[in-house]
Amino acid sequence: MSKEVKIQNALISVFSKDGLGPIVDKLNELGVQIFSTGGTQKFIEERGIEVVPVEELTSYPSILGGRVKTLHPKVFGGILNRRAHAGDQDQIVEFEIPNIDLVIVDLYPFEDTVASGASHQDIIEKIDIGGISLIRAAAKNFTDVVIIPSMNQYEPFLNVLNEKNGTTSEEDRNAFARDAFEVSSHYDSEIFKYFNQGEKDVFKESISQSQILRYGENPHQKGVFYGDLDAMFEKLHGKELSYNNLLDVDAAVNLMSDFKNDDPTFAILKHNNACGVATRSTIKQAYADALAGDPVSAFGGILISNTKIDKSTAEDINELFCEVVIAPAYDDEALEVLRSKKNRIILIQKDVELPKKQFRTLLNGVLEQDKDLITETKSDFKTITKRSATEDQMEDLVFANKLVKHTKSNTIVLAKNGQLLASGTGQTSRVDALRQAIHKAKSFNFDLNGAVMASDAFFPFPDCVEIAHGEGIDTVIQPGGSIKDELSINYCDENGMAMVFTGNRHFKH
Repeated sequence: MSKEVKIQNALISVFSKDGLGPIVDKLNELGVQIFSTGGTQKFIEERGIEVVPVEELTSYPSILGGRVKTLHPKVFGGILNRRAHAGDQDQIVEFEIPNIDLVIVDLYPFEDTVASGASHQDIIEKIDIGGISLIRAAAKNFTDVVIIPSMNQYEPFLNVLNEKNGTTSEEDRNAFARDAFEVSSHYDSEIFKYFNQGEKDVFKESISQSQILRYGENPHQKGVFYGDLDAMFEKLHGKELSYNNLLDVDAAVNLMSDFKNDDPTFAILKHNNACGVATRSTIKQAYADALAGDPVSAFGGILISNTKIDKSTAEDINELFCEVVIAPAYDDEALEVLRSKKNRIILIQKDVELPKKQFRTLLNGVLEQDKDLITETKSDFKTITKRSATEDQMEDLVFANKLVKHTKSNTIVLAKNGQLLASGTGQTSRVDALRQAIHKAKSFNFDLNGAVMASDAFFPFPDCVEIAHGEGIDTVIQPGGSIKDELSINYCDENGMAMVFTGNRHFKH
């Protein structure tokens, strides 16, 4: 049978007082004696509620500039003593230690202080010692004590107080203890990451926010997103994002990050790959030409723009069934149009810095790597053929190289005049990827004469440049680095083709 505990004595020591007022009012109404110190004590007393200073309990002042306040046997004895243990109770009586049935803590905001760019010394001072110790002690003794470890638990605890009139069940205390160890473990992980700076090869990631998804990649798989989507997007309309939506949204956001400061650019993605991309003078034309790249694959896709979507563009989009539309802003009239489809998800992408590390589970462990943040510009290109690309072709090489970086390997991208003509994606052979791209471009009646070809990795043989030349493609960008580079270079020189090396491979798996 669940053990119920009536709260009689409470210790409260918090950083954030937001939402604490109703709790202390209720505790006062229930006749609970409150111990506190510092700013929390002042906050409670200003509400007209009597507080016993911790210094009065311990007969010891707060010392070292507030670094030591609650670290005392009379505090921790009151929390950790086992009520059903005779020896513990004998010592409680001997040393005149009051039982503490409730501990409310909100830790110094270490993570926020780091994010604010504060000085090293300010960050160190935000490492909570007493608070974290109180959390662990009260959570360990959850059989007899209820722990409220952060302001996120204020509201649910207030509900328990009101519903049960100051009594907690073992199930209540167990749930709050679980939250407490999550709070303490996350806090310690963030401190470790600050001190570590990638020097020690230990994998520690802690994300407190989560969102249960309808299912995972397939209906028989469970799915959860860990993170704060509200920090990334403002959702204006539509159903909840699914697991597969999120994979595509991630691919779309990463792709468009390389076009952030470019002329109006629109991209359509399906299964993490772009099926249509175009850069134009207006977003309306960019959308039209992105759609023209593959109007079949665009059905049910993810749409993303690097600039505001206007009403006219929205009307064109509205003719297509799409899962998600992402943009930095929308005209009011555009939103009215896009909202006409009940389930369509409409997102405003906020200007948020994305993580610079990537990791995934693999075998019985985790792989971690730096994110591919290299985006080559014309100044990075090295022309290694006799013929150089024209200025327009150089622009297309920049465009195509951005796309190839964000397409599943092995991949070949064909582009012309700031438009994706086709790509071969996820093939086991680079030749197969090229043939797939050529077939796809022709199926949508694109003229490949004068198009450029981008490859995510080097050509070990000249077969790809031979095939491309046969289709009228005369400009190529690739990383270079094969021991047989000369074979491709010689073929290009013999057939009037231009080729540039970037020096950077862009595999994506």
